Amino acid sequence: MSAQDRSISCTVCHHHCRLSEGQIGFCRARKCHAGRILPENYGHITSIAVDPVEKKPLAEWHPGCSVLSVGSYGCNMRCPFCQNWQISQMGREDVGWRKVSPAELIALGLCARRKDPRMVGLAFTYNEPLVGWEYVRDCAMLAHERGLEAVLVSNGCVNTEVIDQVAPLIDAANIDLKSFSAAYYHMCAGDLDLVKRAITRFAKEKGCHLEVTTLIVPHMNDTPEEISKIAAWLASVDSQIVLHITRFFPRWKLKGQQATAVQQIKDLAAVAHHYLSHVYTGNC
Repeated sequence: MSAQDRSISCTVCHHHCRLSEGQIGFCRARKCHAGRILPENYGHITSIAVDPVEKKPLAEWHPGCSVLSVGSYGCNMRCPFCQNWQISQMGREDVGWRKVSPAELIALGLCARRKDPRMVGLAFTYNEPLVGWEYVRDCAMLAHERGLEAVLVSNGCVNTEVIDQVAPLIDAANIDLKSFSAAYYHMCAGDLDLVKRAITRFAKEKGCHLEVTTLIVPHMNDTPEEISKIAAWLASVDSQIVLHITRFFPRWKLKGQQATAVQQIKDLAAVAHHYLSHVYTGNC
């Protein structure tokens, strides 16, 4: 039997990586072990900080409060403008991390809340949390038992089965909608249809507050027509969805690119306002 015959397919996202024993997927976070594909980054925390909820960004959920933000490593997309590429585009051997079990993370959250009662919960962010969705699930369940809320910041590019596992446990989510172009998502190694399904699913989850972010990259997704398509579609899902039109700064493979002009962000936000009541500008 060949190695290919012994390989199994990961079901988390559109890449459907076929992995043989010991192999790691495109996301750098999931690995084939003993005939199963498991999250190798489970509990491997590379970044942890108390952040204002507005930084996630969440504009209309517990304003003035904070969350304990945690991130691991790995991502299933390759956006050339990635803002956190030092961890999201790296693997286990490339970054410093420490092991934090779900119980330990909840204890850290409770400690932060004792210091400041405005600290309302945990946020899974920085890298792509859902390449290790099992950790998000386990921590969110424990968080709710101890009176903490759970926030997810995600590219939304995962299969419906994963979203169905996680969505009922999330109190607030911010999902990236990077473009309304399938070609743009292909350039980023993503899948627009999956992201649209994720946004629709979170919008229907009664206990979850949903906001969406579009990062405006000059000459890539910065036309009024593009923003009109995004805003009109979001309005068709739920006219109360909050949209953030966010300014790009040069990062990773686009370090030579100019930052988005502030006035352009304001103009595009005005376009989105034709369809949505709740539109914010970011990084301005």
